[in-house]
Amino acid sequence: MTEIIQWHRVFGLTLMDVLADSNYEVELEKELSLKKQYLDVVIIRRKTGESLLDMPVGLEPLAAHNLLTYKSLREPLDEWAIEELIGHYTNYRKLVSPSLDELLPVDNFQLYAVSTRYPSNLLNNKTSFREIEQGVFELTWGKRLIKVIVSSRVALEARNALWLLFSGKPQRFAYGDEHYQWRHPRERAVLNQLYELYKKEGVVMPYTMDDFNRDFTRDHLHLLRPEELLKDLPTEERLKGLPPEERLKGLSPESVLKQFSPEIIETYLSQLRKSN
Repeated sequence: MTEIIQWHRVFGLTLMDVLADSNYEVELEKELSLKKQYLDVVIIRRKTGESLLDMPVGLEPLAAHNLLTYKSLREPLDEWAIEELIGHYTNYRKLVSPSLDELLPVDNFQLYAVSTRYPSNLLNNKTSFREIEQGVFELTWGKRLIKVIVSSRVALEARNALWLLFSGKPQRFAYGDEHYQWRHPRERAVLNQLYELYKKEGVVMPYTMDDFNRDFTRDHLHLLRPEELLKDLPTEERLKGLPPEERLKGLSPESVLKQFSPEIIETYLSQLRKSN
């Protein structure tokens, strides 16, 4: 169970960055009852923030309340997962409505199921679904329309970088990593957790963890103060390559001479007099 929660949390954190500064906010593991039940992600429209222009395929248009269930590499998106999502929707709608007698309109809500793998057992056994874009399906379940997004099948396009990070396929992940533009660069550290999760799943990445750590550090050096950059460097490394005049810049003659004994100073002066 721990591994599943980690996948869902990383997925939610990345969605937070996708929608950063927009007029939507993201809540993770939304508790919906007295007995703890968690909905993976809720995206809620806010009154402030920028309108979203270039959304990942399948997410547009968002409703006022958007409920997402997410299934990673080893989790099936099956009939029970859909029933559970609809159950979460029912509880959530009651929770956010003014009262049970005054429920918010149905069109205020949109349901999403995001799956790394193609859910063949679910979709192939249902005639009431259609592919509306590459990797995006509309599934009719009773009176509810659910958008199913298969992250391993969406088009290899920059706007789909979010889905490609969770595609479970090394080359697609690398494309997503290259093209995803982090709204808050510090949040790119989430990829550390993604690498670890893929490693545990036995997925071999073309871009190694060492590569990531090196590039991430280089890209964020400007966020550190000069004294923070230098504090862990030994003195010889700090001075390497500096000519003598640069090393002595800003030092008074008195502070330099204090580093030498009187004997050494006298010997140097004596040699200087002879040379003149």
